[in-house]
Amino acid sequence: MKGKLIGDILVVKKEPENLEELLKLPYINRVVKIGHIHGQKREPEIEMIYGEGTETIHKENHCKYKIDVAKVMWSKGNTGERQRMSTLPEDGETIIDMFAGIGYFTIPMAVHSNVDKIYAVEINPVSHNFLCENIKLNKVEDTVIPILGDCGKQDFDHIADRIMMGYIGTTHHYLDSAMSYLKEGGIIHYHESTPEPILFKRPVERVKQAAKNCGRTIEVLNKRSIKKYSPGVHHTVVDIKVN
Repeated sequence: MKGKLIGDILVVKKEPENLEELLKLPYINRVVKIGHIHGQKREPEIEMIYGEGTETIHKENHCKYKIDVAKVMWSKGNTGERQRMSTLPEDGETIIDMFAGIGYFTIPMAVHSNVDKIYAVEINPVSHNFLCENIKLNKVEDTVIPILGDCGKQDFDHIADRIMMGYIGTTHHYLDSAMSYLKEGGIIHYHESTPEPILFKRPVERVKQAAKNCGRTIEVLNKRSIKKYSPGVHHTVVDIKVN
């Protein structure tokens, strides 16, 4: 089966030749063709091939995500990273998710970890609304505080034990803000799309420079390639402690 299943919606890049066979599967009720992804808000072009409506509830790692595939992205390739992050936080931590989306990382951390608070910041009103719904859907209202706004302009004064920077594109532009939000000894999970020749060198150097700008030092804890982003380019993440 070519495509990715999001809830009961099969999302494909081109119309499947075996559509009738696919529709016999009990877990597929709708089929959507996805095109280009646009802008900072990562909004997809879609065409409805079969069925009606583009909202669904996707289940993963004992978490529920309400999503509209016509308005919001869902990356199957990030499943392993979402699962890894779900149990990484330590008890009682305060976390800031700077690019929260619909709760991709916030929800599993809130569901599976015993953290104190997660401040989930999202600039896209559509994604923010789904984030708020997913907080209720997963019954984590006491843990997660959703914030609609620019993650680089929040009033967090060194409150975070851990910061999620799970967006790729212009993530490095927000590192100075992340440093001002992070406690001494806190951890940043910094995501980036990186060419293979500088696979981990560039993301580490960018975090190191941002730390140096405010008189801080770093300790690299982990480096991972999450998936291939495009030919010769990887979606990478570095876990870095900032002292």
